[in-house]
Amino acid sequence: MGTQRRLGWMSLAAATTMALAAGVITAPAAHTADDPVEVVVNGDDIRADNVNGLTYKGLGVLSCNSTSNLLMDYKAEHPGRYWQLIRVLFGGKNPLINHVKVEMGSDTNTSTGSDPATMRTADELADASRSPGFQLAADAKTVNPRLKVSILRWVMPRWVQNEWNKGTGSDEMYKWYKETILDAYEKYGYMVDYVNPDTNETRDPDEAFIKWYKKAILADTDFADPRYGIPAKKRERAAKAYRSIKIIAADENTTLNIGPSMLSDAELFGMVDAVGYHYTTDDRRDGPAGSDTNLPYTRLATGENKYGEDKEVWYSEGVGSFGYTDYRVNNTEGPNGTSTGIGGVQSALDLANRSVKSYANSKRTHYIFQPAIGSFYEGAQYSHKELVSARDPWSGHLHYDAAIYVMQHFTQFAKTGWENDTNTAGIWRTVPEASYSGVSGTENVDGSNGAPSYMTLADPRKKDFSTIVVNDSDQPKAYRIKAENMRLGSDPTMEIWETRAPDAGRPYDANFKRLVDEIRPGGAGYYTYTVKPRSIVTLTTLDKSHDKATKQRLPESRDRTVLDTDATGKKHNSRDNVLYADDFGYEEEGRVQVGTGNGAHKASQPYLRSRGNQPRYMVDQTGAWEVGEDASGDNVLYQYMDQSMKDTGAWNRHTPNTTVGDFRWENYRASVDVSFPDPAGGLAAVGVRQQKGMAISDAAYNVRIAPTGAWTFYEYGTAIKSGTVPASDAYRLAIEAKGATITTYIDGKAVSTYQDPTPQTEGRVKLGSDFHKTAFDNLKVEKIDGYTPYARAQLDNMDSSVTYDGTWSRKASLGDAMDWYRSTSTGTTAGSSFTVPFTGTGIDIIGGNDGTAVLDVYVDGKLIARDAKTAATDKRLATYALRGLPDGAHTARFVLKSGKIVLDAFNAISGDVDSTVDTTPIRSALEKIGSPARANYTADSWALFASASSAAKAAVAGRQKGLDAIGVEQITDRLEEAHDRLVRKDGTATP
Repeated sequence: MGTQRRLGWMSLAAATTMALAAGVITAPAAHTADDPVEVVVNGDDIRADNVNGLTYKGLGVLSCNSTSNLLMDYKAEHPGRYWQLIRVLFGGKNPLINHVKVEMGSDTNTSTGSDPATMRTADELADASRSPGFQLAADAKTVNPRLKVSILRWVMPRWVQNEWNKGTGSDEMYKWYKETILDAYEKYGYMVDYVNPDTNETRDPDEAFIKWYKKAILADTDFADPRYGIPAKKRERAAKAYRSIKIIAADENTTLNIGPSMLSDAELFGMVDAVGYHYTTDDRRDGPAGSDTNLPYTRLATGENKYGEDKEVWYSEGVGSFGYTDYRVNNTEGPNGTSTGIGGVQSALDLANRSVKSYANSKRTHYIFQPAIGSFYEGAQYSHKELVSARDPWSGHLHYDAAIYVMQHFTQFAKTGWENDTNTAGIWRTVPEASYSGVSGTENVDGSNGAPSYMTLADPRKKDFSTIVVNDSDQPKAYRIKAENMRLGSDPTMEIWETRAPDAGRPYDANFKRLVDEIRPGGAGYYTYTVKPRSIVTLTTLDKSHDKATKQRLPESRDRTVLDTDATGKKHNSRDNVLYADDFGYEEEGRVQVGTGNGAHKASQPYLRSRGNQPRYMVDQTGAWEVGEDASGDNVLYQYMDQSMKDTGAWNRHTPNTTVGDFRWENYRASVDVSFPDPAGGLAAVGVRQQKGMAISDAAYNVRIAPTGAWTFYEYGTAIKSGTVPASDAYRLAIEAKGATITTYIDGKAVSTYQDPTPQTEGRVKLGSDFHKTAFDNLKVEKIDGYTPYARAQLDNMDSSVTYDGTWSRKASLGDAMDWYRSTSTGTTAGSSFTVPFTGTGIDIIGGNDGTAVLDVYVDGKLIARDAKTAATDKRLATYALRGLPDGAHTARFVLKSGKIVLDAFNAISGDVDSTVDTTPIRSALEKIGSPARANYTADSWALFASASSAAKAAVAGRQKGLDAIGVEQITDRLEEAHDRLVRKDGTATP
């Protein structure tokens, strides 16, 4: 291609008549299924002069709409685990992630939840520390100072939206962006590298505003305003960095318009540094060859355009691995009911194929995960599509998915990132002529057709190269790779690093990123290697065999300990009657380390200051939830979003609500003080047993009250009972949920009791308001005497400890976000069974079901329930609940007698029960039954009765450890049913 000219944007208009120097690079010819795939890595194809479009930038993370909310709690509660996470994702010589993209919050829900607005009003000083994304970037820079940071908007704060709707909001938009950028600069020491001035996922790029914004940045000389907080000695440096901010456009989804616009508009071409679009691997291909709408993104990346300049092209938002790879390897979605291993649609290998195909088809050299880290409560929209799950900050549990190993095949065998201004950083180039993808699909990519899929990265000095090959089919695939015009030195040995699912009987990660072979060129100079089914390999001339970082295993996950604290809410304590408490003062919390100085050091900050006054453990769905001082100077939790702020363009429109707690909580009482400082009115709510959804009405049972004293109790969004108490500026609201009985209290007095015929039994606590400033204080979640407070653990239906006999469909691809880990196992064949090991006093079968399934239930080899019915349930609810077992290790086997059952997860019930449980119902049933003679009944019917009778007698004798009130009910029911099912040997009527 020759040396490319690096034109400034002001001079580009003069270049619009330049002819193309060469045709757009074409992919290698397609291969037949049985042919070896031949790849030629020609050093003459390595474009060292292409510093933007073909440099491999690696991977990024998008922080937005609550996906990072709980990370700040990990940092405070388990700093060692948090900073380890930072090192794993962002650290080392070959970082996995090179970029943090922050979607600016607006206190409204644009996907899984809401992020705080950095400026809620035009007069408020910007506060970037409210946003976990800005702080994540600051912390990541402590291990990778070269990390890039970009920002964009989706929904604007109301004060910006009002003016924007009038067509006069450019200044307000600019102010919001600028003051946020400068606040992050002052607090954390870094200047944002890229800004998308346009709205996220636009279909009609606002090219006029993009140009206006770029000009405004270049012309801006005001850095002395006290609002910015920049000391005089830092202003010149800040101004220079600010005016160097680059423009990324236009984050489109379903449309591909910015590329052609840039090719046809010289001024726009000069102003935009990078282009990005979402959720498709393809370029545009309409219009005649050479036209602005035919392969525009490829032409931008390669520089083969009339301007002769290359631009960055990003996959600027894409998914991570759906579900957990360690669960989905147990699917039956392969040929003839086999597993697809780490592959299949929406799998770890799918991610690899997306990266390959998006490069092969549209020359994108950067992939940004939405999200890479899932740090919000499960049950919100788009759950489980990340590389790391970080949802239990109290336990420190982190799940690192195998998809990380898969993506390290791209990042650990090349020097990734952004080339410097002098083109001396040595960032590896992608090689279009040695890259190709024939797999099917444009978003969810399917490699089962066995087509070649490979991508080559090379040292710009031609000394080394790496070719990543993905084979997501059930057949092996042979590759022949030849190096030409390369300077490989005297030792051309190629290492083969492989990741695939474990062989039978081997540990789950036994085959993850292992050096499996070393090969040398054979006849005609070809390296020959056969890639195994459902695997990814990197064939590299680098010597990584002794590199500790490459061999490093990912950290192990900790147990997901249930949230059960003392009265401070800080320390784990399962011996008191408190599950959780928060007075929002946080005297129990210590100082927190925060990355500052553009990553140069960490600063120790007070707890609330370190997190922009965001409350502990809360994931906001809508609203401005922040800790502030009341009139007495005490800390309370405020919801600040009032009538003046509410009308934004939120995607998911809800009244303000926030979620806190553990999805395994069962029987508890949640109480909170509420008050109404807004003279215009207000509404306050508390809800319990929330499992999924993003509104206050998604708490199974919730009560709402106004300062007039009018209150209403709801089951989900349906009003069950309402009433009035004396008007007041403050109340104490409480809901007690024990089994199917739900009682509402106001100021300590019960105002409503509801008996739910089909109860939701588990879930978190929600707080809610309407759009008025509302205060909450002294949140307390307490255990209930005589009732088990929570499930101690959960097993997924795909967990390897759960075994299946008979006919089952075990689905992981294209799963529903409301299914745990997006997986389900479905049985419809009578006689099929599943066996679950657990420790506790009972087990729940979770899954969305139609209630047709009938089960025989065995525990530890004994039949304890015959023809047990299941309930019609929504997802995440228990279709069958077994209680009343002695606390300890058990194995439950369930045999499907008839109907259909969908299995999602299994919750093992804790034996932590406070106080003595009344066993009178069991004693009464035993007295009523008397002493039937074993000799009179058939062996089969007697076995069931004997098991039920033995359990009942143990319970009344006090030998049933962990027995609670619900267990008493079930033991009584099983005893009476077993007695009714006794069959006499002589055929006469049963007793």
